[in-house]
Amino acid sequence: MLYRDQLESLRLVTRFVTMEDVPAWVEYCGDPVATKFTGIGDMSGEEMAQVVMDFTLKRYEEGRLGLQALISKETGAIIGKCGLLLQEVNGEPEIEIGYHLIRKYWGKGYATEAAQMFRNYAFENDIADSVVSIIDPLNIQSQQVALRNGMKLVDAKAIFRDELYYLYRITREEWESLAK
Repeated sequence: MLYRDQLESLRLVTRFVTMEDVPAWVEYCGDPVATKFTGIGDMSGEEMAQVVMDFTLKRYEEGRLGLQALISKETGAIIGKCGLLLQEVNGEPEIEIGYHLIRKYWGKGYATEAAQMFRNYAFENDIADSVVSIIDPLNIQSQQVALRNGMKLVDAKAIFRDELYYLYRITREEWESLAK
């Protein structure tokens, strides 16, 4: 599946993550507020950062897409990760736009900017006819990002990893109508 790094938006640039990013990602992984909805077990920030990076690199190798580092153009700092993920929801394959930001960067519009960048990339490169966001029903902030990304709640009882989630979706046709 076609997937490249170095996407760019007004304030952000992306690149594939590397194991050298583990120290930068420890801040996110060690923050219980930021990781509340990740579903990752009880680990130290260092352990979780290592597991997350291993998992992401494995996705790249297997052609299942994966999150990319989000880097501030202004400071050069890693502020989080965003990208496309091949997932299974309700027993069907879906392309998800996933995002995680280090908490000190919340509330600045970065998640929406990044999600829109990957939404556009997915449609402009014919990766999928629709993209989704799989969101914990209690994660109001991510639901708001999905709505700002032009998505609609299409399933309030979606099964993902044997749990109930909200499934937000935008189709290519809906995306095209946003551009008009």
